Amino acid sequence: MREDDVDFESGEELGDVGAAQAKLKKLKDELEKVKKERQEYLDGWQRCKADAINSKKDAESRAARTAELLREALVHDIIPALDSFDMASESEAWNTIEPGWRGGMERVRDQLIEALKRHGIERYGKVGDMLDHVVHEVVQEAEDMPGKSGEVVRVLRSGYRAGERVLRPAQIITKK
Repeated sequence: MREDDVDFESGEELGDVGAAQAKLKKLKDELEKVKKERQEYLDGWQRCKADAINSKKDAESRAARTAELLREALVHDIIPALDSFDMASESEAWNTIEPGWRGGMERVRDQLIEALKRHGIERYGKVGDMLDHVVHEVVQEAEDMPGKSGEVVRVLRSGYRAGERVLRPAQIITKK
């Protein structure tokens, strides 16, 4: 490089060194201020984004819980009708009803039970099951019935559950 390739400015054009340093300090201060503001905006945006994600999750959770409560309310409304079917089918008069009519009523009951099953509701309680205090409500302990101790010898009212959650325990009689 030759000396005449470099363009030197005169000292008057550069101005005072102190003024240049003051300008540089002012620019550095302004840069720091802008960096802080940028970080504040970034932090605020990230908090806002996290709040939005949490709000969405909360709304989805509330909607799922509301749907679950509505499903359970409907089940509790249907269960008495199924109990009435069961009581009718266990009565002596049931056998005197014309077989076609009786079969039709049993199909209606089975359709209701199947509809509940499709929605995750299980009907339970069978003779021969072993007593489980989580899902059974013992109404009576019978000594004069055949079977093993703690075995369900009669189901008075079926139980219903959604997954592991008991909606209504089965009322039973067990062998003492």
